[in-house]
Amino acid sequence: MASPLVWILGSTVLISLTAWIGVLTLFFREALLDRILLVLVALAAGALIGGAFLHLLPRAIAETGATDTLPLFVVLLVGFCLFYVLEQFVHWHHHHGAVHDHEPVTYLVLISDALHNFIDGLVIAGSFLVGVPVGVVTTLAIAMHEVPQEIGDFGVLVYGGFDRRRALVLNYLTQVTVILGGVAGFLLGDLLPETPTLLLAFAAGNFVYIGSSDLIPEIKSEESPRRALAYFLVFLLGVVLMLGIKLLRGVLG
Repeated sequence: MASPLVWILGSTVLISLTAWIGVLTLFFREALLDRILLVLVALAAGALIGGAFLHLLPRAIAETGATDTLPLFVVLLVGFCLFYVLEQFVHWHHHHGAVHDHEPVTYLVLISDALHNFIDGLVIAGSFLVGVPVGVVTTLAIAMHEVPQEIGDFGVLVYGGFDRRRALVLNYLTQVTVILGGVAGFLLGDLLPETPTLLLAFAAGNFVYIGSSDLIPEIKSEESPRRALAYFLVFLLGVVLMLGIKLLRGVLG
């Protein structure tokens, strides 16, 4: 039987490869990609909001095992406010002499995605330390929710100004943090049991801010009622995907 570290490394490396799902868009014509970018933004918004409220926050609350959840919500607000301040700084830097053409949301997505993937690595490590079957199920569930999220994140990066090839590379670099999280989770073990829980709440705050303050306004600006409805349905699809994965994990135990 392979050691937990082998399972953790193998699983996190496979998860990191989901970032390359965006390579499929390289075969699209530019005009076609432009038409679907807002669809990908809507999908990312739904996945971020759904992931925060259906996965990250409930897991954080469950992991505490306590009735007093106030500290978790304080950390969530810290995550929300920190990204608000960070975005204001990026906006200021963007409009005061910085030489780049990328929207602030792209940097927020990269930072939050890296943190989210690191946490995924911690979760995968912890699940494999519990048992291989639990680890396999957890990895499968994470992979299933990473695919739509990575496509959405790639769309946001391109929409924010990155060319497609650079967006793929940057998206993969943020995804590699899942491997770092896996190794860190294995090394830490039970030494700092509260750290992953606090990171989950912090990431939930980040996701809520990016989804509600940056991505949703992009799709709300659509003036065509038919397209606006289509974007809303895609947003709901992102939420439903997160709910479906949640229910699947519950069924599989």
